[in-house]
Amino acid sequence: MFQNTILLTAFINVLGIAGIVVWHLQGRSRPNERLVTQIAFFLAMTATLVAARIMPFRFDAPHLDGAGSLVVVAKILWWTHLSWATIGFVRIYIVLDGRPREARLIQDLLVAMVYLGVLLSVMAFVFGVPIGTILATSGVFAIILGLALQNTLGDVFSGVALTLGRPYTIGDWILLPDGTEGRVVASNWRSTYLLTGAQNLVVMPNSVLAKQGLTNVSKPDEAHQLVLGVRIVPTHNPAFLLRVMLDALSSCNSIVQEPPSNVSLMGIDAAAVDLQLYFRVTSLAQRSAARNEVIDLIYRHCNANGLSLATPLGSQISQASEIAAPKVSALTLLRSMLLFSGLSEEEIKLIAAGATEKKLAPGEELLPKGSISNKLLVIREGVALRRDQGEIIARLAPGDALGAWGIFAGQSEKSQSVTLTPVTIYEIERAVFDDLVASRPHLADELVRRLHLHGSHAEAGSPPPNHEDGNRAHLVHAIRNMFIGH
Repeated sequence: MFQNTILLTAFINVLGIAGIVVWHLQGRSRPNERLVTQIAFFLAMTATLVAARIMPFRFDAPHLDGAGSLVVVAKILWWTHLSWATIGFVRIYIVLDGRPREARLIQDLLVAMVYLGVLLSVMAFVFGVPIGTILATSGVFAIILGLALQNTLGDVFSGVALTLGRPYTIGDWILLPDGTEGRVVASNWRSTYLLTGAQNLVVMPNSVLAKQGLTNVSKPDEAHQLVLGVRIVPTHNPAFLLRVMLDALSSCNSIVQEPPSNVSLMGIDAAAVDLQLYFRVTSLAQRSAARNEVIDLIYRHCNANGLSLATPLGSQISQASEIAAPKVSALTLLRSMLLFSGLSEEEIKLIAAGATEKKLAPGEELLPKGSISNKLLVIREGVALRRDQGEIIARLAPGDALGAWGIFAGQSEKSQSVTLTPVTIYEIERAVFDDLVASRPHLADELVRRLHLHGSHAEAGSPPPNHEDGNRAHLVHAIRNMFIGH
């Protein structure tokens, strides 16, 4: 009988060691197979313990001989496999529950509890250590340690609350009351890491985030509304000013056009009409580009419609508000175009002299797709669209040109151009430029180079490429990997 007990105890040890080896060889990439194997070894060890009449839940003073040592090792291996089987069930449950954000936190908490329970059980049932005395002593020690680490513990428990409450996730852009804002790139037990627009890394303790309110501008999406104030001299009725500002927003490529932007009248006096422009951008990273383009378009549309911007409130600069700014002429419009910035004043005047004004209603076609234009069309007033297969690919405002590639490079239109609002254009025939090229042979090559440099109708007014969405996941993943060790 004693010989059978020794053999069964030795077999338990072999099973325990074999289970450890197999557990490590399987790796973490196959959690289901790993759990099944672990349970099989654990059940085999349990059955062998019962057959050997060894109770792992009861302390028996071991004999200081070979058999006693085998029993001690067998109990330790059994408790170890019990902890691993329990942890395997916990991980499988978390995966099936489908909550990846809480998964790591819950797993860490439960795994720590399982290992602590197994450690205390081994101490009590294998080595006979009085657990009650240890728990009483550890309680006093925990109080002292808690007082010394209260700030750190505050961050840890705040991290637990933030993780379970889910006010933000990795990749969200958040705004704090003190003005700090950035994208969440990493989060651990103690701190949350924000990458600001200036590409600086801000480390925020979790206790600070938990005590103050925050705005998650990534929910429900990253579209963000901007507000811009404008003061215009009241030389026209407010309804006309509203239409001009709406045209300016409609011609902007850097903002969201659906739902449409809005303009509100905020006040009026003898000096100015105050307006507020409300428009949205696809992400916070587009704020500067969108605001810059909107301001540029306001200036261009005001010039095109004979409007003057009013002086700021409290300014000492005098202003003759009753005098309207003259509408932009062909000469002043051509002077402002980058395409013709290398031409002399005489050459620009010659082109302006050949310009004829034409008015178009909304929805009229300016240039069909595939055509080679023999005229340069310069928008003086209104908004036009470039469309390809029904999709809007660019919006054109006063100062934008169409047909340049056809005149200077002989290339056809890659899209259709139509008017969105009532549009006034200047038409300049090819013959005007032929006369200039005859007197300056290299002018055509210079204008083609400027088309490549400053864009043409194919790119006029196009928004800057937005790689925010495409690179966001890669950016967050790369930066998050920097903090895996935290």
